[in-house]
Amino acid sequence: MTDRAEAAGRRWLRYGLSALYVFIGIVHLVAADAMLPLMPDWVPAPRLVILATGLCEIAGAVGLLTRSFRRAAAIGLALYAVCVYPANLKHAFDRIHIDGIPDSWWYHGPRLAFQPVFVWAALWAGGLIDWPLRDRRR
Repeated sequence: MTDRAEAAGRRWLRYGLSALYVFIGIVHLVAADAMLPLMPDWVPAPRLVILATGLCEIAGAVGLLTRSFRRAAAIGLALYAVCVYPANLKHAFDRIHIDGIPDSWWYHGPRLAFQPVFVWAALWAGGLIDWPLRDRRR
């Protein structure tokens, strides 16, 4: 991959992730009460956590688009993707119904399997890792 192609790929991935995380962040802020059943019992102040994660998603999305905050935002979004995994597991295995979200394993299976890709995508888009796209000859 050429440096130019790599830079373009990272830029477009940043745009895509930012759009996705702004959307998800707004959903967390607007529909926090609907998401309460997804929260594991051990999470303290679950509504506050949902609202805080919504703000963090939006802040991470904005940060990913700014040169000075890009690396910190990428780390934050990668950590976020790891931290929400228990809620995603509960949603899938407890078969919790949320209006507007499919209940089938056709949704949950790919979502759970794709979570590590979100971790990688944030780190790669933020310029923290090169794997596996860096030309090995360098």
